[in-house]
Amino acid sequence: MAITRRHLLQGSALAALAPALGSGPGTGAVTPALAEDAANGLKWRHALSLFGNVKYPADFKRFDYVNPDAPKGGAVRQIAIGTFDNFNVVVSGVKGAIAGAVALVYEPLMMQSLDEVSTQYGALAESATYPDDFSYVIYRLRPQAKWHDGAPVTADDVTFSLDAFKKHHPMYSAYYSHVARAEKIGDRDVKFVFDMPGNRELPQIVGELTVLPKHWWEGTDSEGRKRDVSATTLEKPLGSGAYRIKEFVAGRTVILERVKDHWALDLPINVGRNNFDELRYEYFRDPTVAIEAFKGDQIDWRLENSAKAWATAYNFPAVTDKRVVLEEFPNRSSGIMQAFVPNQRRAKFSDPRVRRALNFAFDFEEVNKLLFFGQYKRIISYFDGAEELMATGLPQGKELAILESMRDQVPAEVFTTVYTNPVGGNPEAVRENLREAARLLKEAGYEVRERKLVDSKSGEPFSIELLSEDPNFERIMLAYKPPLERLGFSISVRTIDPIQYENRLRNWDFDIVVGSWGESLSPGNEQREYWGSKAADTAGSRNLAGIKSPAIDKLIERVIFATDREDLVAATKALDRVLLWNHYVVPQWNYPKLRTARWDRFGRPAELPRYGLSGFPAIWWYDVDKAAKLKRS
Repeated sequence: MAITRRHLLQGSALAALAPALGSGPGTGAVTPALAEDAANGLKWRHALSLFGNVKYPADFKRFDYVNPDAPKGGAVRQIAIGTFDNFNVVVSGVKGAIAGAVALVYEPLMMQSLDEVSTQYGALAESATYPDDFSYVIYRLRPQAKWHDGAPVTADDVTFSLDAFKKHHPMYSAYYSHVARAEKIGDRDVKFVFDMPGNRELPQIVGELTVLPKHWWEGTDSEGRKRDVSATTLEKPLGSGAYRIKEFVAGRTVILERVKDHWALDLPINVGRNNFDELRYEYFRDPTVAIEAFKGDQIDWRLENSAKAWATAYNFPAVTDKRVVLEEFPNRSSGIMQAFVPNQRRAKFSDPRVRRALNFAFDFEEVNKLLFFGQYKRIISYFDGAEELMATGLPQGKELAILESMRDQVPAEVFTTVYTNPVGGNPEAVRENLREAARLLKEAGYEVRERKLVDSKSGEPFSIELLSEDPNFERIMLAYKPPLERLGFSISVRTIDPIQYENRLRNWDFDIVVGSWGESLSPGNEQREYWGSKAADTAGSRNLAGIKSPAIDKLIERVIFATDREDLVAATKALDRVLLWNHYVVPQWNYPKLRTARWDRFGRPAELPRYGLSGFPAIWWYDVDKAAKLKRS
């Protein structure tokens, strides 16, 4: 799968689809209209890249990383954790629990390639053009692009989609906040007008837009009821992608079937892709039950997020005799911040000294040893794993110049001290850390009375609820609880069902939760939704911590309006450093690879793409010979 900002925002993976420029399937020819526009000074592009050059020309035959002879057929059964009660992606951020598989039924305008950084090729769109000042972009739709009901994909569909997402989805409202409007300027041309020039990634990120069928959403369902794009639904959606929903059981199963007459089937970049006839997603509320289903060959492929399970749960005969393959795939395509997140909307977490004290109470080294079998490393950056973007050492060069311009708005340590997390792992270190935490809490106005931490002025006890939806995190929170109680905090640990959890997050009704923010190799407009002041008050946004900082807002703008790669890296490092020194979160851990387990009935290309992780299931296929051998075993 490709990791793009859109996928990281959504928290779900959709394999890239990247058609080449052409007037028809596989031709690569430039239409007369394109030639006319070029004569008028517009440079039409079959692909867009934040780094300028693209690897594949307009007439390329296929991506290098696919098997052009991959067979079509077979099915793959995968795991989804939680539940679902909604197929409407427009309201996935604020209503219901979305079925992640539904993303596969849609085509965006552009799709990410798997062997390039921040480079996208046309999907619904055959080409795009924008001026030197990045003040707008025009996308031209492919004439052969169709919905699954045979209706053409139109410019009206694109404008309808942007309006719907901006109006009803907080995340995309922030992500596309600089997109002033989308205009239909021809039967197949859509112009996105930006509210200011200079935002160099906007022409590309509007290409990530999931395009919806306007005629379907403005129509009626099988019972004559008018559809509502602002409401949840379990009606099978009309899409334009390589798959459509075949059948489902609400909250339990979603089965997608390959569209065998898909309009984009013969495009060069679809060679060797979308090879399975069926993609089946089985939902489990309990990861332990999901593992047992995998062991019983009820599931074909499993992503393993638990270090304990990876170390202990795969000791069964099918692994020993190689019927089940365990494999790790390197992650070169993204960074991450995962952390305990105190809710600053609650006054008790508003002081950075309190938040820093919470970090001193977390003995990562002991947790790593006892619960994770020593597999993890501590996160030290909001872009952990994306080494080029991580703040290291003391600020220098462009980064220092950026920070100097706001010296009075950021913590003094930004300029004088390299950020580090407290280190535990032995009784002496833990005692020193807790002493430092107690000192910070006293400075912040708290004291211990009768073994309880209280506000020195009001006498109110300092209580914390550690809230989660994942039973696996309960044991980690229980390990965090004793040192917090030694400091005098009153601690409760609570695990609730996913729908309750989502509702509480949307209403900011929590003390501390676990948050995770994926980062692409080219950060940009999504940073507003992660850390921006406006997002702190927007229900459903990713700003869980409630960060409201003029300095952070300015740094986000520096990232977004970076003029080149050097400027982007410097601004990102500055943002990272200031986020760290405000102690907004208690960083957790990272693992640089994707852990997978699979029953050995699939084939894959000899060399996987550098930025595609496992590439499963997009460029894999069902291997009939392997499956037959497995059946005989």
